Amino acid sequence: MTPLHRIFASPSRYFQGPGAIDLLGQLLVSYGPAPVLLMDSSVRELIGDRVSLVCAAAGVEPIVLITSGEVTYAAIDRLLVDCFENRPTVVVGLGGGKVLDSAKALSQRLGVPIITVPTIASNDSPTSSAIAMYDQDHFLVAVDMMQANPVAVLVDTQLLAAAPVHFLLSGIGDAIAKVYEAQGCARGQGLTPLGTRPLLIAGVIAQACYDTLRADAIQAIQDCVHGSVSADFERVVEAVVLMSGLAFENGGLSLAHSLTRGLMRVDGARDLLHGYQVAWGALVQMQAEGRPVDEVADLAKFLTSLGLPVSSADLQLVHPWNEQHATIARHTMSSPHMGNLRVAMREDSIVQAIEQLDHLCLNLETF
Repeated sequence: MTPLHRIFASPSRYFQGPGAIDLLGQLLVSYGPAPVLLMDSSVRELIGDRVSLVCAAAGVEPIVLITSGEVTYAAIDRLLVDCFENRPTVVVGLGGGKVLDSAKALSQRLGVPIITVPTIASNDSPTSSAIAMYDQDHFLVAVDMMQANPVAVLVDTQLLAAAPVHFLLSGIGDAIAKVYEAQGCARGQGLTPLGTRPLLIAGVIAQACYDTLRADAIQAIQDCVHGSVSADFERVVEAVVLMSGLAFENGGLSLAHSLTRGLMRVDGARDLLHGYQVAWGALVQMQAEGRPVDEVADLAKFLTSLGLPVSSADLQLVHPWNEQHATIARHTMSSPHMGNLRVAMREDSIVQAIEQLDHLCLNLETF
């Protein structure tokens, strides 16, 4: 495949709404006699009995595997040994990002389809073909790509509304950056994760994702605090899980996501959820691109109203910040997405953008 070609990547089917998980049994009937369900112990305690009932009602007898720890190549090898004799016909991942990435990696190794069932809305992993692989110390070592996206995504908004609100905040932070990253790729010579130039539709979806979050995120967060599934909550979940995934796979990633490689190397910031890091990264990218200061300040004020980080202090970096900024910039440059900007980035230009953002955030009240 050459960059002259363009590819539209998406899951084959996407189901969202209260009780969507109850569709799983009937859905599995179409995917052969030996499904594997992969979850962790907390998810098994949360929904294991319910999943068993809906599978039994459909006449499906799945193999249940419990995973824990990092998504490493060694961990996937162990899962392969656990399920190989049963000749799985489909893998179902139920849980958060680590479980879903493990399920994706397992399905890729087995050569069978993958169905994702997220139990939190912390990012867009359920819809994408990307697999984040780590080492035992939780440092990213690779982003592998499946041959195809999930054949089905089941998003039960009752489950997501019952989850702790900081997961939804992470999903919002991850999703809100996609419009800036898609724009950066399109305006420069950027490539999507599939190695092709962005599609026009990616920019449209990314903008719709951003507009939805600006309009509905504050109310959706309040609804999540109270465990309520409202129309606002449904729209925000769609933006976080579906639109965000379509935007980045078809539009590309850029500096906002590249910065997470650096943030994982510094104390404080490394402990934040992925979307918290990316939200801050979007502001740094805007600053690095030379966007109008009023535009950067507007997003910073919105992120502050949600409780997402906008400065080095919010990232829990230890003052003085100079050495940590340099560390962040150095590791950020290793990201394959760094070429997806119209403006060429260097370590010193990244440090400068971070420092300029800190200065702006000290004076937000003047905007």
